[in-house]
Amino acid sequence: MVRLIAFDLEGTLVKSVSSWVELHKRFGTWDKGKEYAELFFSGRIDYVEWAELDASLWKGHTRDEIVEWANSVEYMEGAKELIGFLRENDFRIAILSSGLMCLAGRIARELEVDYVFANELIFDENGLVTGKVNPLVDFKSKGTILRELKEELKPELTVAVGDGFNDLSMFREADVSIAINPHEGVEGDHNVESLHEVMEIIRGLIEERGQ
Repeated sequence: MVRLIAFDLEGTLVKSVSSWVELHKRFGTWDKGKEYAELFFSGRIDYVEWAELDASLWKGHTRDEIVEWANSVEYMEGAKELIGFLRENDFRIAILSSGLMCLAGRIARELEVDYVFANELIFDENGLVTGKVNPLVDFKSKGTILRELKEELKPELTVAVGDGFNDLSMFREADVSIAINPHEGVEGDHNVESLHEVMEIIRGLIEERGQ
């Protein structure tokens, strides 16, 4: 028996709002970053172009600078407790983030999750940002990734937890969707304010199935 749960990362498991925005602010490139975001949301550029335009603003910055930021991001209250509970109850755990792997990879290692998908900045041999990106998770593809995981694992229950518009595609693939402190216009089957509430919903789902 396998169960599957997919988490958004930023604003869901950790207190960062957006890797992209926070690095723009750290490196003083937010004014230009806002312009690129407007181009994407108005449909004038696609996600890959948007990611590479953003990353191009950071050319010459070091991997160490990026990792220093990633290591500073704190967990949401209850995150570690929730992941432990899920592991005890036969869940395979996935992180699906449209943020950056420098943060998602760190959290995945620390929480020992089974799968992690995020976008990767490309560094040169000297550890400098090249401006290129490996865009593994575009703005709409979380649903595709979750569907492929379901096909591989054939879980008896699939849950998705997130807070933003790009989580809606994985909500549609899940048996049960949970929106945590959702952005305006985002709704799940359950809308909650904390990871403790997420755990109670999942506990209820397990008990409903008599297992």
